[in-house]
Amino acid sequence: MNTKISKSNGYLVFGADVILFILAHLLSYGIRFEFSLTESSLHQIISVLPFIVLFKAFVFWRVGIYRGMWRYIGMNDMLRLFKAVLFSGLVIIAVMLFVYRFSGFSRAVFILDTTLTFLFTGGLRFCIRMFYQRKSSDQGFFGIKRNREKKPVFIIGAGDTGERTLREIAENPNLPYQVTGLIDDDSGKWGQSIHDVPVLGGIESLKHHTETYNVKEVIIAAPSASGAEIRKIVETCEACELKFKTLPSLSELIDGKVSIKAIRDVDYKDLLRRPPVDLYIEQIETYLKGRVILVTGAGGSIGSELCRQIVRFKPDMLILFDASEANLYNIQMEFRHRVGYLNCVTILGDVQNRAILDQVFRRYKPHVVFHAAAYKHVPMLEQNPWQAIHNNIRGTRVLMEETVRHKTQYFVLVSTDKAVRPTNIMGTSKRVCELLLQAFQGNGTRMMAVRFGNVLASSGSVIPLFQSQIARGGPVTVTHPEVTRYFMTIPEATQLILQAGALGKGGEIFVLKMGTAVKIAEMARDLIRFSGKEPDQDIQIVFTGLRPGEKLYEELITEGENIVSTDHRNILVLEPDLSWKGLGSQESFRQQIICGVDELCLLAEKQDTCGIKEKLKEMVPEYKVQDSECVL
Repeated sequence: MNTKISKSNGYLVFGADVILFILAHLLSYGIRFEFSLTESSLHQIISVLPFIVLFKAFVFWRVGIYRGMWRYIGMNDMLRLFKAVLFSGLVIIAVMLFVYRFSGFSRAVFILDTTLTFLFTGGLRFCIRMFYQRKSSDQGFFGIKRNREKKPVFIIGAGDTGERTLREIAENPNLPYQVTGLIDDDSGKWGQSIHDVPVLGGIESLKHHTETYNVKEVIIAAPSASGAEIRKIVETCEACELKFKTLPSLSELIDGKVSIKAIRDVDYKDLLRRPPVDLYIEQIETYLKGRVILVTGAGGSIGSELCRQIVRFKPDMLILFDASEANLYNIQMEFRHRVGYLNCVTILGDVQNRAILDQVFRRYKPHVVFHAAAYKHVPMLEQNPWQAIHNNIRGTRVLMEETVRHKTQYFVLVSTDKAVRPTNIMGTSKRVCELLLQAFQGNGTRMMAVRFGNVLASSGSVIPLFQSQIARGGPVTVTHPEVTRYFMTIPEATQLILQAGALGKGGEIFVLKMGTAVKIAEMARDLIRFSGKEPDQDIQIVFTGLRPGEKLYEELITEGENIVSTDHRNILVLEPDLSWKGLGSQESFRQQIICGVDELCLLAEKQDTCGIKEKLKEMVPEYKVQDSECVL
């Protein structure tokens, strides 16, 4: 334990404590004997006081009472002080009993001494804390208000997060806020106050109180609120012409810490808030902790967040594999300088390169592979279908073959809802990857796929496009008024991928529950409002028509697929595909799929678009071929 006294102020407090030890003992005698001390009492005081003072000082020093920063004394410090006082008091009583048998001594004196010691030393620390708090706040030590220009604000949420936000604002003189009231829908809190700030009422009363207190801005301190609740708050704030900021959701606050520094503008993911993902930590640790993990596409949106989540489970080594030099460098620098995780290796290469993969597997012997590398942009791949074959299909096949050959324990394929009844090259290529997974399953490696929808803020996501269009003054382009998509945040998606990997026995396709589908047109309108503009007035929304390969509605499962629940409430599973049974054996099925992939690769080498689509249709009968033009 660190017992060093902290700077010169610590010595002053130490000296003050010694004086208080003496006063506590003298006052204990005074109270016990009604301030009428005999010569015998004075003799007792002189005989035991040096021991009492020295022993208390030693205990206080030994438990680290003097090593803290006095302006930040809190409950933990007071608890440590209480333990030190109680321990020293009990030991002193035990010594008096052993040495003197309490002959001639009053037991009440020593009980009073322990009580007064805590009150005096605790009171000293409380005064120090109040002095610094008053000194740094808008009020001087004597409560005289200082003239500082601060914005009056309301905090929405009178729970623990609201209290911490309020306290931090009050204690930080550099923040430009003055909290004048709290808003909370819990009627049991109305009329009460937190740190002398009243809880004024519910969200419905916001307009009335805004006019009364002349407030122009609110801070939403409700990290556990659902997306629907956040939407209601935002709509009310907009109706009252209030600016609004928020604290992150619980799923973003991984460490559980809330700080005023985390306050940010409300963005679209706040409207999609779902309950935080429940991770079965022990289950995930069994296949990640102390293991070597390979992540392909490690610099991309999904891959990089996968890596951040994996590091939490303390792998022995993390292999970052990516074809993009810039993305790989960025994630490497993040781990080195911000995360502080140094036990990672960066491999710049393509998953189609068998020689590089062979060397990676030979040298590092990964236990788990997460395959997140893929081309995902639907219109781009409609125009360049051969790249979907080379990168998505051939790359997955090569990686699976190396995984099986080197006896890797787990392989997790990141798939997509666009693989369900696909209408585009990208979705069909991912469905072929799922078929490859079924074909290779059963060779000693647990292989499973995870299928989910769109991810907010991922590369190619529609939200950055809308934001850039809004910044330019519009118009915002939406393909169709009725087009809907499922959305999930990147942390939520990657956490569920890790959980699905732990649940898999081999051959499954896991489906993540995506919540309610969102209309893209409504999303565009929300983003326009967040920018302080009015949709269809300040910024126009223009409908451009569905792009090649796009659907109006996305699906997560195909009709007839055998989907069942799992132990995790947010994850469903499609039972392993046994379609190979019609061919007599899984080996026959494997050969059929591999031959199909070989043909696709030959067609891709020749950029034969029609041939590629025909072969994909043969391998994936539910594929609805689109008549789209290619660049070559």
